[in-house]
Amino acid sequence: MNNLWSIVIFLLVGAAAGWIAGKLVNGSGKGFILNVIVGIAGSFLGGWLLPLIGVTWATPFGRFCTAVIGAAILLIILSLFRKK
Repeated sequence: MNNLWSIVIFLLVGAAAGWIAGKLVNGSGKGFILNVIVGIAGSFLGGWLLPLIGVTWATPFGRFCTAVIGAAILLIILSLFRKK
């Protein structure tokens, strides 16, 4: 049961990070599933990229900010490849 709650929290945090990044970059969210995907991928991207430039946060809020920043970077990169 504890693992189930961990997965649910992980998905909700990913959705929130993706939604906030979508609002910051595009002015709107992308829907729950895409927000989750962007938020989770962004957390990996931010977790890899930010320490390379010397930024690390050890608090849960800091990790959430890392996910949002990574998701925003991901959305900016994806927008460069999108047809207009």
